[in-house]
Amino acid sequence: MLSAKEDKSKQMEIVSVEQLVPENHLLRKIEAAIDWNFIYELVEDKYCADNGRPSINPVTLIKIPFIQYLYGIRSMRQTIREIEVNVAYRWFLGLGFTDKVPHFTTFGKNYTRRFKDTDIFEQIFTRILEECIKHKLVDPKEVFVDATHVKACANSKKSVSETVKKEVLFYEEQLKKEINEDRDAHGKKPLKDDDDDRGGNGNGEETKEEKRSTTDPESGWFHKGEHKEVFAYSIETACDKHGWVLGYTVNRGNLHDSRTFKGLYDKLDKTSTEKIIADAGYKTPAIAKLLIDDGIEPIFPYKRPQTKDGFFKKYEYVYDEQYDCYICPNDKILRYSTTNREGYREYKSCPTECEKCPYLSKCTESKNHVKIVTRHIWENYMEICEDIRHTSGTKEIYNRRKETIERIFGTAKEFHGFRYTNMIGKARMNMKVGLTFACMNLKKLATFLWKNGKDSSSIHHFLCILNRFCTSSRIIASFLQITKKPLWAFEL
Repeated sequence: MLSAKEDKSKQMEIVSVEQLVPENHLLRKIEAAIDWNFIYELVEDKYCADNGRPSINPVTLIKIPFIQYLYGIRSMRQTIREIEVNVAYRWFLGLGFTDKVPHFTTFGKNYTRRFKDTDIFEQIFTRILEECIKHKLVDPKEVFVDATHVKACANSKKSVSETVKKEVLFYEEQLKKEINEDRDAHGKKPLKDDDDDRGGNGNGEETKEEKRSTTDPESGWFHKGEHKEVFAYSIETACDKHGWVLGYTVNRGNLHDSRTFKGLYDKLDKTSTEKIIADAGYKTPAIAKLLIDDGIEPIFPYKRPQTKDGFFKKYEYVYDEQYDCYICPNDKILRYSTTNREGYREYKSCPTECEKCPYLSKCTESKNHVKIVTRHIWENYMEICEDIRHTSGTKEIYNRRKETIERIFGTAKEFHGFRYTNMIGKARMNMKVGLTFACMNLKKLATFLWKNGKDSSSIHHFLCILNRFCTSSRIIASFLQITKKPLWAFEL
């Protein structure tokens, strides 16, 4: 029987916002997982205690962008529209049916006046991470590190070419010191600063030409392959083997991962870290030395030799540590020549011997028939990394990257609006990244606590019924045998 549709849209009912939010809604789980009152302590010095108009509740103010990043809503304007019609969002913010939702510019104005140039969003991320650690869910023994790029809010066609200073590498001073010590040990003079012919501004500072966006100058021109060229930000991230985000940094998109690693490394709590797992981009002598000196095992993948096809690979030239020389495939000696500014010792062959060598075409194309093989002064650290790579079980640990750090990036881009940003400037990007990773950690924490709480409450309820109404001890004994726990382990 075809029934007519009843129009109940104007029907009045007495109901609360609380009743309309499902018990298993994600926002309910999040609200139960954490006490948001810690926000008041973070923003206390940003508000006047006894002057001015009453402000919007700081917790409500922070929760608004939290909703945006949790559900991957593309803009603050759209977020406010969603809050206006979504009962669960209103409940999460503590708003009633008739309460006016803040204007979409409210958070932006408060950010500019109160939160700009502060680390409040990083503190929020840290506070939520501490909550995860408190529940013993985080295992930082194995830390996975990688970086992903987020497209900046910048037109690729609006740019200028600028001469900028080169970034100072975190190991530059130590490397320079050890280079001069190595040269001195080989009877060479120390390098002079004014000998630098790699470009400068007249003040001893190295410079380079760089493409800068006129829309967002703090982003960087990012190349990936032949087709992907955009202004972007590089988000370097660390997580544990369970996928909990442990730390992050925001950098320009044109900076290599190995250059930005130290910033992230310094943020991590390395008290119980035993291994750091990273891709081939981090496989450098400086990073290997940093980790090994700190007692941490670096786990890097195999890196293919950067040699032309048809030529001898570097590993085919054998290094003799006792005599500090290389032996070529034709059993000729390449002797030490110098140590260059990049920290590489250069070993050169004898041109008269090479000229008659039958393998010359496979060895070098130089006009003077001299083969040069380089070896970094920290090469022994790279050899230790290779020994670790061949250790049993290391390959399985490295393969877990796709289940941890790569999954985090995939989830962030697919569900939390991490493919691009509509914000301009590194400071606002820091806010977006901090809140996004805070959302992801809190979502996992809330789901875990809700599921555990539900399971434990069901067992507790069942045991209460048995204890109250069951006179047969045999049933209780059978239940304890199934659960493999003593009766005292359950709180009746």
